[in-house]
Amino acid sequence: PTDNGEVTILQAGRHEFPFTFQLPETLATSFEGKHGSVRYWVKAKLHRPWSAVKKVKKEFTVIEPIDINTPVLLAPQAGAKEKLARAWYCNRGQVSVTAKIDRKGYTPGEVIPIFAEIDNCTSRAVVPKAAIIQTQTFIARGTKKQKKSVVTSIVGDSIAAGKREVWHGRALKIPPVGPSILQCRIIQVEYSLKVCVDIPGTSKLLLELPLVIGTIPLHPFGSRTSSVSSQCSVNLDWLSTIPEQPEAPPEYSAVVSSPEAEQSLAPPCRSELGGILEGPFFAYIQEFRFRPPPLYSEIDPNPPSDNIRPRCMTC
Repeated sequence: PTDNGEVTILQAGRHEFPFTFQLPETLATSFEGKHGSVRYWVKAKLHRPWSAVKKVKKEFTVIEPIDINTPVLLAPQAGAKEKLARAWYCNRGQVSVTAKIDRKGYTPGEVIPIFAEIDNCTSRAVVPKAAIIQTQTFIARGTKKQKKSVVTSIVGDSIAAGKREVWHGRALKIPPVGPSILQCRIIQVEYSLKVCVDIPGTSKLLLELPLVIGTIPLHPFGSRTSSVSSQCSVNLDWLSTIPEQPEAPPEYSAVVSSPEAEQSLAPPCRSELGGILEGPFFAYIQEFRFRPPPLYSEIDPNPPSDNIRPRCMTC
């Protein structure tokens, strides 16, 4: 039966009924985890008199868009940590690490350049490492469970005692992983970049920087804009030093007051120009001919003739 109560009789054969559903804008990304999952599917039922109900189910995938071209996700991330190495209550020195990445948001397939400094002030060699960690959080009935796994990792060179290691953008490529899930009440998927140092005889030194794995990649001009804005800021203090009334221009006599000064405006000799004459830049500037400006005079060199009849403005 239809919505208005009428019964539609279908003849034998194949019949198709197209339909559409408008998905809500706040759906979490499809996900399969250890303690839970996010799944979506469409169910259809066929009711027939004097027969069992026929059911069919079709699954589909939802991907929540996460645009990394936002100020929060384009902001650089940095941190520093240090640890005192002890063994049998003896102080064996200190290990410190500082690390920085260009931004917080990345997409799968991108490379994260890691800038780090590791100072080994202990008496033994240490090994630095970097890894992307995925943290799955499941919340149900007031309890919380977490599962952490290593997505990818790299191992640096061993640092001898008393030495320093510097990473000038060590590359760490993001493998194909699911995007972050941050707005779901019961399941969350978060990522972080961990820089750790293995210290013999004591626990590791860990430094963690937050990451967000998005779905909309970086705009072609996004990295340039973020890097410039992160390295320098616009200083507008000089605007307050501009006077309201501009100063009058100097007299010409104060600039050029003697024939010797006029000679200084003459074109330089070929020996002074050197290799400039050889390059293409001189072909551009030679149009100016290096000539001084004309002399000022209060007398018009071409005064109007008295025989010229003034023109009537109304004609």
